[in-house]
Amino acid sequence: MKISFITIVIFVFSIMNVDLFAQSGKSDTSVKKAAAKHLFIDVHQLEPGKVKYEAVAEAHKKDLATQHKYGVNFLKYWVDEIKGQVYCLSSSSDEESIKKTHAEAHGLLPAHIYPVTDGEAATLKNQDNLFLDIHYLGEGKVLAKDVAEAHKKDLASQNKYGVNFINYWVNEKQGVVLCLSQAKDSTSVIRTHKEAHGLLPDMILKVKQGE
Repeated sequence: MKISFITIVIFVFSIMNVDLFAQSGKSDTSVKKAAAKHLFIDVHQLEPGKVKYEAVAEAHKKDLATQHKYGVNFLKYWVDEIKGQVYCLSSSSDEESIKKTHAEAHGLLPAHIYPVTDGEAATLKNQDNLFLDIHYLGEGKVLAKDVAEAHKKDLASQNKYGVNFINYWVNEKQGVVLCLSQAKDSTSVIRTHKEAHGLLPDMILKVKQGE
């Protein structure tokens, strides 16, 4: 039995369509995987006393102009001018994309990048000083659920010392917890932590916030 040329063409075309559809499905899946976002805080340890908030703000503008190229979304940053510390909060699929954005934007690479989870954010209430306190609890020695419970105790004690805890971020793997708060001074933050749960910060920074 003879098979017409048209029949052969239709058969071949149908096979091609199935293959293209399969490839398209794979492509969609990979795009979805690539689009998965996580929170990160990256830390720039610069020279104490040589960091100006205005200079960091200009560098941040360059990050914002470059971030779309690598699928990064920079959310906030905090600057301690005296200690030369800059902390950047971003959403990204991986750490490497954050490094590439910083490298292309201004060349200032972070010393550390922490994948983090966060709590429920509160709002800024007044013009009090802003503090970022950091707890280094040890690798594998902290769970996000335990930090959430400790944070509840902070919230229950904060009014006594005139503190307003804004949010916190946890890196379980390396055991790092970062807390953002408003207070008249750093001592008030420390006293709140001490009364609430006894976990005192290893470092507390007086910071300016940018977005």
